[in-house]
Amino acid sequence: MHQTWKVLQPTPAPRPVSPPTTTHSLQAIRHLTLNPTSVTSLVKATTRSYQSEDVRGFDHWTQATFQPLNAVLGGANFTQGSYQMLQNRCRAASQLKAFKLQKCHRVAMATHAQKREGDISDAFASLSGLTPEPLEPRFATLKSELIAGKENVIQESFVRLLEALREEIATVKILKSKAIPEIDFKDIKDASTKFSSEYKRRGAAIIRNVIPPVEAMEMKEELREYIAANPQTKAFPSDNPQVYELYWSPAQIRARSHPYLLAAQRFLLSHWHSQDPQALVSTAHPTIYADRLRIRTPGDNIFALGPHVDGGGPERWEPEGYGNAKVYESIWQGRWEDHDPWEISSRLAVKSDLYRGVGACSMFRAAQGWLSLSTTKAHEGTLLVNPMLKHATAYYLLRPFFSAKKGPMSPKTDAFDESFLSPDNWVLDCPQTSWLQGALPGKGQELSDMLHPHLELNSTMVHIPEVRPGDYVAWHCDQIHAVDQKHEGTTDSSVLYIPACPLTAHNAEFLARQRQAFLEGLPCPDFGGGIGETNHVGRPGIEEIEKASQGRDAGMVAFGLQEFDSSAVGLSDTQRELFDRANKILDFYD
Repeated sequence: MHQTWKVLQPTPAPRPVSPPTTTHSLQAIRHLTLNPTSVTSLVKATTRSYQSEDVRGFDHWTQATFQPLNAVLGGANFTQGSYQMLQNRCRAASQLKAFKLQKCHRVAMATHAQKREGDISDAFASLSGLTPEPLEPRFATLKSELIAGKENVIQESFVRLLEALREEIATVKILKSKAIPEIDFKDIKDASTKFSSEYKRRGAAIIRNVIPPVEAMEMKEELREYIAANPQTKAFPSDNPQVYELYWSPAQIRARSHPYLLAAQRFLLSHWHSQDPQALVSTAHPTIYADRLRIRTPGDNIFALGPHVDGGGPERWEPEGYGNAKVYESIWQGRWEDHDPWEISSRLAVKSDLYRGVGACSMFRAAQGWLSLSTTKAHEGTLLVNPMLKHATAYYLLRPFFSAKKGPMSPKTDAFDESFLSPDNWVLDCPQTSWLQGALPGKGQELSDMLHPHLELNSTMVHIPEVRPGDYVAWHCDQIHAVDQKHEGTTDSSVLYIPACPLTAHNAEFLARQRQAFLEGLPCPDFGGGIGETNHVGRPGIEEIEKASQGRDAGMVAFGLQEFDSSAVGLSDTQRELFDRANKILDFYD
């Protein structure tokens, strides 16, 4: 029988009332992150949906537990006023339900303090008003060390890359949006080899009809109601919101835990493979990551996020970031052709958020993605991707090591002359500079024609095909992507950002932190801090996740609210070991 993260809480005693024992209440409170605010937030989050039938007896519970609780909490300053607040929150409940949190959360939360407050503009230099610039001198040393003794093979590799890019660009210019493969949700159990090969080559795909369109439209209406009921919600830009700092709205909870969406993610994750059979990762078991949402309105040109790559900035070149994991080792060895973007074991040791940037992701998102809540075509506020996954990744990694001998004839034009782009015009810097074109600490990697001329971004950033409510769009974690500079349509372009994340030990650690944020209504730990949705009207609780799972365990398990079943049939020994480790991290057992 699966263990669910519920603990007994005292329930109002029947008439006549007698004070209950404190055993269960002490057991529950002992595992809380201990301060009055977190207790009242937890109670608010988990009792909101209940209506009172008989609340007599709660006073007896309060009085019976007040003194023992302070002893258990090691002198925590819980005043009678704090308990009065807690009592008021719970007085409307006929039955209290809560989750105990990790025993180590007091330490964990001290180690992983909230990030400063912010919004999506803090994650990108272009939205923050910053301009590209050279980094501190240590990055010149870092770059030199990356290629030391391999300068000639790196130069030769770059020349081969530029030649291969010409061929790929010519193909993309012909295919345009048709380069992005599509599949209907009903067909994912028997996907064609053509779809799978194109997805792995292009990096992005659309799965049609994952959520029934009517249900997706209901989610959008729920969003509107939630936002209207909570006008204090932070958003970007503040005077004309397009991207909302919401993580726990009913629609988001419902979508992330939906069995169809989890099945679509499982299918996408199945395209990854591991060179190490003992690597503790399971692509068959998606985990939930709480990201934001977008409701982009016609005419908007402020949320004009150009070509960029998430998952870190300078971290891709740093030994403490992607270096120790050797994700891009073949590229640094002068063999970019051997780079395998879909090898997963090397990703497990990556640290993609060395600078604790607001919105910088620390969880391993193998595929980024969103669920469409609108019908949206090109130029209507939708997504663009660069469908040259391997070539483009190798290029933006190697580009900082090279400079042009001669500048372009017309630097302000959209198309550079052939003499400027010619491989003969580009040489390895000696000594290396501290430039990492488009990468700044704590920000996402951004790209432009001026900084990355050989990618011909004006031609190779292609719109995804038209999407409709219920379609799921996904793209590789290394993939360059962007949004329309202006929404030229007549209706909203609305999406829920929902990436596909495999189960790993590191991701389980993040789930434990995210679980507490959910219980308290705080922002997802990767994003801007503050009170978040603590006081939001209509914020869902545990029951809503159970309901969204539609009687299946996957949604609760993926959220870290129910244990992974290590006794399930068909698991490998590695998966069983990973399940046991994840369950310990999530404190289902010691």
